[in-house]
Amino acid sequence: MERKIYWLLTLVAALILSVAFFSGDKPTEKSDLPWHIEHPTTDTTRIFGITLGQSNTNEAEQHFQEVAKPILFKSPDGQLVVEVFFEEVNLAGLKARIVLSIAVPNSELQGMFERGLRMNATGSGKEITLIPDDISRVFTMPITSLTYMPTTRLEDAIFAKRFGQPELRVKEKKSGAVHWLYPQNGLDITLGGSEKPLLQYVAPKNFDRLTQPLLANGEILK
Repeated sequence: MERKIYWLLTLVAALILSVAFFSGDKPTEKSDLPWHIEHPTTDTTRIFGITLGQSNTNEAEQHFQEVAKPILFKSPDGQLVVEVFFEEVNLAGLKARIVLSIAVPNSELQGMFERGLRMNATGSGKEITLIPDDISRVFTMPITSLTYMPTTRLEDAIFAKRFGQPELRVKEKKSGAVHWLYPQNGLDITLGGSEKPLLQYVAPKNFDRLTQPLLANGEILK
């Protein structure tokens, strides 16, 4: 019985999200919908009230009305990056997880690593917990990219309806995931079959940073 209820609730959530994608936009919600992408200038992207390259985490917390969790990552090859996580946000009635990449100068990353409070090993490297002073500093730094992960899997047709056909499709050789690329909008939609979709937004001028590794490790689909 509990299993049936779980699947029923999952189906209802998927239907609600699909209706939101296909239905008309309400004026009060328009700026918080994932297909409402603005370009204040030719080199900038504004999504969910955040202007990439300008807005910071403090502003994102105010807009999302959620608490952000910052993490410093160290990859196996020693590269350090800072990301900020919102485990669940509710924007225009759509629930999702959001990850922000932060533009921390290389000159500051090593110091943050050395001052870190805790370190946890993960499958992709190490996670370092930042001290409060470094968190405050990170929260004032520009957001360079935003990754939006809906809590419900959606059909490819929904994305084609809202975003149009991509300029390029690239399939990852290792995972089989397919990337729909929209360079004019700085958008990469990753569709992984049974996996939930992932939408990554960057400024159009930085789009090559997404496409170069994809093209090096994937194949272009016709």
